Amino acid sequence: MMKAEDEALSDASVAQRRALIDRVAGSVQFARSARLRDFLQYVGYGSLEPHTSDIHEHAIGVNVFGRSRDYDRSQDNIVRVNATELRRRIDRYFETEGAHESLLFSIPRGGYTPVFFWRELPAVEAAELPAAPPDPGSAMQGVLPVAPPEKRSMPWIWIALTAALVVVCCLQWWQNRRLSAPDDAWDRRPVLVDFWTSFTRSAAETDVVLPDASVTLSEEITNRPLSLWDYIHRNFPGRAHGDNLSMDRQSDLDTIYAHSVVMLGDFQAAQQLLTLTPVAPSLHVTSARFFEAEAIDHANVILIGGRQANPWTALFDEQLNFSLDDREDHRSLCIGNRHPAAGEAATYCPVIGENHITGYSVVAFLPNLGRAGKVLLLAGTESDATAAAAQFVTSEDGLNEVKQRLRTPHLGYFEALLKTSSLHGAPFSAQLLLVRAR
Repeated sequence: MMKAEDEALSDASVAQRRALIDRVAGSVQFARSARLRDFLQYVGYGSLEPHTSDIHEHAIGVNVFGRSRDYDRSQDNIVRVNATELRRRIDRYFETEGAHESLLFSIPRGGYTPVFFWRELPAVEAAELPAAPPDPGSAMQGVLPVAPPEKRSMPWIWIALTAALVVVCCLQWWQNRRLSAPDDAWDRRPVLVDFWTSFTRSAAETDVVLPDASVTLSEEITNRPLSLWDYIHRNFPGRAHGDNLSMDRQSDLDTIYAHSVVMLGDFQAAQQLLTLTPVAPSLHVTSARFFEAEAIDHANVILIGGRQANPWTALFDEQLNFSLDDREDHRSLCIGNRHPAAGEAATYCPVIGENHITGYSVVAFLPNLGRAGKVLLLAGTESDATAAAAQFVTSEDGLNEVKQRLRTPHLGYFEALLKTSSLHGAPFSAQLLLVRAR
């Protein structure tokens, strides 16, 4: 239950609201996202100005995201996509760090002006029931004979209560057993435990960055790659209009790039990582569009997809032996083996059958750019191969095979090339072909 907005605004002073905005902006939720922090402070401080009107999308695009004053909001939705993430992080603050806050705020959908309100505490139950009023017939008890109370035997009530208690205890035992089962299974996979606890321990939070398939579609339309610089600054649609594209093609490109598209296999890869119950709370799933550049220096990062769909992987391309590259005919992606050993091929390309696909994927475990955290790259020749790579690194058998191939007591940095198979879009196997220690 919450008080009405007008009551909240009259009760909360400007100083209280400003202090709350500063606390939220300075929280862990915004520590690695300067852009969202600026977004929050712009709309938050703007709402505190006297006689303020609604804060509009165009003003945010110009003042927060550096867009020109004549930019077209219908073709550039940067404010809207970031507002979704901003709302999520505000809610998460009040659920975690700010669980003690009595004054709250939110940014309702359809607008960008914060609304402040008080957290209403649940009603406290009375400690004692009020005394029962005196029985008006009590005064006559000394005059009139009183019949002894009738004794009622109700053994069925106690039987029912006992049976209910037994059922509740059984349910609690069964639930506790289910909750403890993942931990028991986790303890029985020593190589998996060693790898993932070592990986996640090096930073407080690990970003799982989903790819942006609209990048791939845009590259297919323009037949030109998208640089990370252009992707970060959202320059690609405008630059592509300099090519010899028809008006219809330009319109298609703008429509595609206005959306952040995630393929099913890439989503399944992230979902597979979240099955690692003990480390899942430290995993923060985001998209390539929301990811902040400063995080790549000091945070743990899991990058899903190759640079054709996740431009952030380009930062590590020079370090890799196994790289995801365009085929010469541009019909599919292949895995390049830059330094093939004896008996190894220089290129591994997928084979597409009538009902199945034999593909390839890369798993690369590297230090991040600042060497303060770690990076895991999962990329396949198609999204199903990427999902198979995620299954491989979340399995005891897969990681144990890498460890045995490298003949090391502790699984350190490595690269692996996997051969994958999928049937009707469902990945069902991943075979370790090649592995390199880093």
